[in-house]
Amino acid sequence: MVKGRLTEIAKNLRKRSTDAERTLWKHLRARQIDGLKFRRQEPIGQYVLDFICYEKGLVIELDGGQHSISEKEDAERDIWLKQQGFKVVRFWNNEVLMNINGVLEVIRKQCLTPSPHPSHQWRGNKGSKSTFEMGKTSLFRR
Repeated sequence: MVKGRLTEIAKNLRKRSTDAERTLWKHLRARQIDGLKFRRQEPIGQYVLDFICYEKGLVIELDGGQHSISEKEDAERDIWLKQQGFKVVRFWNNEVLMNINGVLEVIRKQCLTPSPHPSHQWRGNKGSKSTFEMGKTSLFRR
């Protein structure tokens, strides 16, 4: 997919955020978690990610009902992101809406977990490889 096209898709997604995305963004924006900068609806490779913190190599994806039918695509995306050195955590939309404090605590813990290779900084060094572990996070049973 052409980069300009992905950027347009990302802009449109920002305008049409879900309630869960708006709720989480309210808590991630403006460096509210340990001074870390998060971006939302960020184009990376051929994907548009819900949220990303380059400094920690952390991707946060929110899953709604549509994700129950696209688990294969989610798994492929997660594998690609892991190959790029990112750590992926996923939350269901209802987790964000019903337990924002729990979600934020999981995110904070993920951000505080040191990288196996702390010398790797993502910002301005996106080509570097890292060995972040990919994981799924759920506060509720799926």
